[in-house]
Amino acid sequence: MSGTTRTSADLDPRRRRTLYRAWHRGIREMDLIMGRFADAEIGSLSETDLSAFEGLIEVPDRDLFRWLTGEAPVPENYDTPVYRRLKAFHKHDAPIHS
Repeated sequence: MSGTTRTSADLDPRRRRTLYRAWHRGIREMDLIMGRFADAEIGSLSETDLSAFEGLIEVPDRDLFRWLTGEAPVPENYDTPVYRRLKAFHKHDAPIHS
């Protein structure tokens, strides 16, 4: 089971592949971060944004997680509108388990 809640039936092959890769990164925490964003946004990403998201998928889990949590600065070439959307998508103002 991948965890995805979105069907890929209406997606073109590139978006189906990207959705799958977002849910199969390596560590479960990053699967949830990338996969949930992909479930919500994959159908509406422009081709440019889709390319930027595919670039984020290539980033090692540890690096991307550190950027998203603010533990490390985001390299300029990855600080794209899609990265900022991904980060905002998972922003919480309170503990998740409160």
